[in-house]
Amino acid sequence: MSELRQRPTATSKSSNGPDKESRSRQHSSNETDQDHGISLLDIIRVIVTLIIACCGLSYYMTSSESVLWGYRPWYTRWPVVKQWVQGPVTLTPSQLSLYNGTDATLPLYVAVNGTIFDVSANRMIYGPGGSYNFFAGRDATRAFVTGCFKEDLTSDMRGVEIMFMPVEDVENESITSAQKKIRREKELRAAKARVEGAVKRWTEFFSNHKKYFEAGRVVEDGGVVGEPWPLCEGAQKQRPKRSAMLEKS
Repeated sequence: MSELRQRPTATSKSSNGPDKESRSRQHSSNETDQDHGISLLDIIRVIVTLIIACCGLSYYMTSSESVLWGYRPWYTRWPVVKQWVQGPVTLTPSQLSLYNGTDATLPLYVAVNGTIFDVSANRMIYGPGGSYNFFAGRDATRAFVTGCFKEDLTSDMRGVEIMFMPVEDVENESITSAQKKIRREKELRAAKARVEGAVKRWTEFFSNHKKYFEAGRVVEDGGVVGEPWPLCEGAQKQRPKRSAMLEKS
C-alpha cells in the first residue's frame, strides 16, 4: 500500500516558486527606478529651456539686435574672421592713406598710436562726408590728445605733454632755481603720464568697440624727423597758469 501512495511532485512548487520570485524582482526593480527621481535627461531639458528663455528675453530687451545680451564673439563676425585668417596688415603712412574710404573696395582704417583699426562698419562717420572722415587713412594720435582736429592730424607726439604743463606767469617766486628744476621735472613726468593715459583711453575705445577691430600696425617710412610739431592754439589755451595754481594752494 505504501508503494501505491502518490509521491508529492515538485511540479507545482517549481512552477510557482521561480515565477513569483521573478515577479517580485521585477516589482522591486520598478520601485528602484521610480526612486531615482530626476534623470539626466530631465536636467538637460531644464538647462536647454532656460537657455532658450534667456536668449528670447535678450532678443526682446535689445529690440531684436542680439540674443546674447549685446555680446558678439569675434568668430561670429565675418570681417574679423577674415582678418584673422589673412593675418595682421603692415602699412606705411603713405600706404595707410589709401584706406580713407575713397576706394570702396578697400577697408576703412583709423590708426591710434601705431595700431590700425578697421572702422568699415561705420562708414557714415568715418567715410567720405562723415563727421570724422579726417581721422580715416592716417595715424592722428596727437589730435586725439589735443582735440585740435585740423592742426594735429599726425602721429608726432613730441612736445604734446606741454599742454599739461603750467604757464610760468609769476616773475618773482620765493623758491630757488634748484627747487624750480625739481618742480618742473615732477610736473613733466605727470604731464607725460596724462598723455599716455589719454592715448590708452582712445586705444581701448577702438579695441573694445563692438563694431571695430584691430587690423595691424603702422610702420614709419623713415621715422619722425625735423622740428617737433608745434602745440596747437587750442591746446595752448588749455594750459594752466602758475599764478592760478599758487592761489589755489
